[in-house]
Amino acid sequence: MLKDKVSIITGSAAGIGAASALKLAELGSHVVINYTKSVEEAEATTRACQEHDVDVLMVRADIGEDTDCQALAQAAMDKWGRIDILVNNAGTTKFADHAQLDALDKSDFQDIYGVNVVGAYQMIRAVAPSMKDGFAKQGEAGAVVNISSIAGVTGIGSSVAYAASKGALNTMTLSLARSLSPDLRVNAVCPGFVGTRWFRDRFGEEKFAEIVNQQKKNSPLKRAGKPEDVAGAVAFFCGPWSSNVTGETLLVDAGLHLDMAPLTAR
Repeated sequence: MLKDKVSIITGSAAGIGAASALKLAELGSHVVINYTKSVEEAEATTRACQEHDVDVLMVRADIGEDTDCQALAQAAMDKWGRIDILVNNAGTTKFADHAQLDALDKSDFQDIYGVNVVGAYQMIRAVAPSMKDGFAKQGEAGAVVNISSIAGVTGIGSSVAYAASKGALNTMTLSLARSLSPDLRVNAVCPGFVGTRWFRDRFGEEKFAEIVNQQKKNSPLKRAGKPEDVAGAVAFFCGPWSSNVTGETLLVDAGLHLDMAPLTAR
């Protein structure tokens, strides 16, 4: 369904980004694997995508830097001459109790916003000319998918700065969906807990297992999210199945937000 499309997935060495890249490759899209530090994982993801008989380009770039964003887009243009899909997955955070106001300072907010919001904006700006050209030639809108979080909807998450950045990303999704139509479709996916290597590294195997079990217990669907769950939602927004959809925010959290709704409504 995405045969010969060209997709850039930021932060795609591992986790949700890697799963999304692999899913798009399975559907026939050529993919750009982006990483900053995890070169071995990026190489593994590249090999996995290549097994689906698509072209794969691995590019190191810091999404917080505009020059890197421009270079990432240019690398895709140099190889394929087009960009059809952008998945803004790269993100960062700092863990801090929401009640501990001294746990965050100005630089923390700037660092988190610099990647989660400004970086996503910079990437959209970098790919927009190619996507607009594609719409002019083929009449098919480019697809942008922002990987947000239920933190941006419910105000929970690793820190106030992180939740606020994802709320800003959701708002930016609406703004750009409106202003960039009809050339680009811009949507967002908001995962809940997703059991990735990142969680294992931070908390260790024992604590990670506890978190997974707690998620299964608390969520209405009695499931703990996996990267592949989010990748399926990403693929939906990238493909023809959502050709009539823009400016939407899809929560992929096993229904966890349902139990939070009464609290957020007060």
